Amino acid sequence: MPAYIALLRAVNVGGTGKLPMKDLVTMCEAIGFQQVKTYIASGNVVFSSKLGATECQYLLEKSLADYAGKSVGVFIRTPDELQALLEKNPFADKEGNRSVCLFLDEPVTPAMISAVKNRHEEELVCGERALYVYYGAGMADSKLVIPAAKNGTARNINTVTKLHQLASAI
Repeated sequence: MPAYIALLRAVNVGGTGKLPMKDLVTMCEAIGFQQVKTYIASGNVVFSSKLGATECQYLLEKSLADYAGKSVGVFIRTPDELQALLEKNPFADKEGNRSVCLFLDEPVTPAMISAVKNRHEEELVCGERALYVYYGAGMADSKLVIPAAKNGTARNINTVTKLHQLASAI
């Protein structure tokens, strides 16, 4: 049975996107996902399913919409896709907590980088369905605005690495 990684957009333990991880696990199990595990309370879940990625995404988005009363973006990747993303990371020699992968469900284009505003020390590189960003001075003080981010969700490379490890163990 294939393993998947689901990355939820705008989910956290408090505030507007509040979703306790135990509720996420229960939701995933009710859909029929197996070996469900969450990682940190920011909407990361790994699981196995006999269903395809598109169907898993649809079912999880529907369940989340029922739970939250609004649409919640879900980005599904396989362990192989995360492995490829990590292998192609242009910032592999830099700090993993300052290197971010913005996951999208569409191909990333140079125009997406051209649309970025308030760029200073940050570096950006197109991936396949991901935009790599390196925040040299850290994210806390960055004023970087990435318009494509409204359609995606970001994780630092340390988190991506851990999610890959968890999913590969399923």
